[in-house]
Amino acid sequence: MDDRRVTLRRMTPAEYQSATEIREAETVEQLAERMPAELAREQTRQGTARFLPDGADTAGHHLVVAEDEAGRTVGTAWIGPDPRAGAGAATSAWLYHLRVLPEFRRQGYGAAVLAAAEQLAVRVGWTDLALNVFGGNEAAIALYQRCGYGISSMYLNKSLRA
Repeated sequence: MDDRRVTLRRMTPAEYQSATEIREAETVEQLAERMPAELAREQTRQGTARFLPDGADTAGHHLVVAEDEAGRTVGTAWIGPDPRAGAGAATSAWLYHLRVLPEFRRQGYGAAVLAAAEQLAVRVGWTDLALNVFGGNEAAIALYQRCGYGISSMYLNKSLRA
C-alpha cells in the first residue's frame, strides 16, 4: 500500500462547491461536540470566508483533487500559507484539509495525498507543512505520525456543559 501515487489537479467549480460543503459539515460535526451546533456552523462559515475570500481563486491557496494512476478521484486537499504567519510572510504551508473518499480509505491513499501535498508545498517554495487535527480523529493522527509529523503544540479542552 505504500506504493500508492496520486496526482493533484485544481478543483473545478463544482468540485470546490462539493468539497466545501463536505469540509464544512465535517468541521461542524466536530465542533458541535464542544459548542452549540449553530455556533459551530457560524464559526465554520466564518472560517471559510476568512481564509478563502475568493473561493477556489483565493491567491496562494491550492484546492486540489487527488487522482490515482487510473484517473479516479480518491480525495481532496487544501494547502495554503500558514495562517499563523503575517500576511505575505508565510514561509511554511498549512494543510487546511485532507480528505480521502470513504471507498479509498485504509489503502495508502492518505499517505499518498499527503506526500503530493508536501511536494506541492516544496514547488511553491514553502519550507514546512503544518496542520491542525481534532484530538478525537485517531485515524488522521496515526496517518500524520506515520508520515513523520510530530506534535508542535497541544490545545486541551474540557466541556463544562451539563
